[in-house]
Amino acid sequence: MPQLPFDNEHAPLYSLGQVAEMLQVQPAYLRRLDRHDVISPGRSNGGQRRYSRHDILAVQHVTRMVDEGMTLIAIRRILELERELAQVRDELDQARARLAELDRP
Repeated sequence: MPQLPFDNEHAPLYSLGQVAEMLQVQPAYLRRLDRHDVISPGRSNGGQRRYSRHDILAVQHVTRMVDEGMTLIAIRRILELERELAQVRDELDQARARLAELDRP
């Protein structure tokens, strides 16, 4: 059976208005996050923002940092560092797996 779009956490399914309502934030706040390259959702063929479940979780994460008093510039850098850290961890896991295969008799 083929995977449906709602099965994919990265599928851009939700409109700006739906996300604003879900998270109880203003649509202008979501536009501001996009304008400052903090959260950049996908776009529909008509150019409207479309958010995935992954994007929605990221907005929640960002909102917690904003509530703690962080600036959008600082938050953008934190998100970049979190992505880099995840990539390094993946690379480390892959290297460990290769080493484990080499150590097998």
